[in-house]
Amino acid sequence: MIDLRSDTVTRPTAEMRAAMAAAEVGDDVYREDPTVNRLEERAAEIAGKEAGLFVPTGVMGNTIALKLHTEHGHEIICDARSHILNYELSMMAWFAGCVARAIPTSDGLLDWAAVKAEVRPLGPHAAPTGLVEVENTHNFGGGTIYPQAQLDEICSGAHGMGLPVHMDGARVFHAVAATGMPLKQIVTNVDTVMFCLSKGLGAPVGSMLVGPQKLIDKGRLYRKRLGGGMRQAGILAAAGLIALEKMPARLSEDHANARWMAETLAAMPGIVVDPAKIATNILIFDVAGTGLDAGEFAKRMEAMEVRMIAFGPRFIRIVTHYDAPKNSCEIAVEKIQEMLKRA
Repeated sequence: MIDLRSDTVTRPTAEMRAAMAAAEVGDDVYREDPTVNRLEERAAEIAGKEAGLFVPTGVMGNTIALKLHTEHGHEIICDARSHILNYELSMMAWFAGCVARAIPTSDGLLDWAAVKAEVRPLGPHAAPTGLVEVENTHNFGGGTIYPQAQLDEICSGAHGMGLPVHMDGARVFHAVAATGMPLKQIVTNVDTVMFCLSKGLGAPVGSMLVGPQKLIDKGRLYRKRLGGGMRQAGILAAAGLIALEKMPARLSEDHANARWMAETLAAMPGIVVDPAKIATNILIFDVAGTGLDAGEFAKRMEAMEVRMIAFGPRFIRIVTHYDAPKNSCEIAVEKIQEMLKRA
């Protein structure tokens, strides 16, 4: 089975498994797990932030960040297709007590003019704005990357109005690989950033939340409230350290595979995709012209041992990753072509 549903399906490398078996551990709730401590320190250093917090999932990392920056009754400005709004079980409302002020975009990327127009001050009618959230890379925008000047302008404008900025950077290392900029340069002006170790970087579990020491200390308490006190978590952190240190260097391979697949699919009748817009490892293409809806398209490919995800009635998403190397992508494309001929 060639699984292109997501880069979350990756399995830990042999080196990660060995490190997990040999990990030095302690009780992390008491801050006594040396491997977790090293991971948190290293993540903060790479991001250029004061402190880091190891959390089980990206959803937990984002949830904690939203809570840290806001009060009950605030609005959070975000893109209309952002992960925090659409795919995190309404945690901004359930845990942080906030609602979204969603801005539609064509590619998932906000700009300051649109954000500024939606900022609400404290008053007798509208809920005040408490936070601006950006997603980099943007999942449902197709792995799009914020131009650095655009991101910095949002941060500068928001800070000028007294608003913090949080980045959902689940796949921010893909932005690092695509732009050549170090992580600390990309996130220098955001207040907090969450990034996943368990997506393109291949760790079996875990994400990081990094930011100011004072906020991270408070976030550690929210992690406990959410059930994230993991005790001897060094077994997981050991894999996270390898993911953080070694796996970013190979992400450009995934980007190249996604672009190649887009170029090949674009030549197939009924499929619409612009290869020039494939910036990272996420490929979203329109199958309406094939005569199949996206759900049926994905179902037929599953029967041919290639997994992908349907987005609504006409779009399919493919995500390339290290467990699906070039030869797997080639086989997947051949099977798509074969399925379309049968259809």
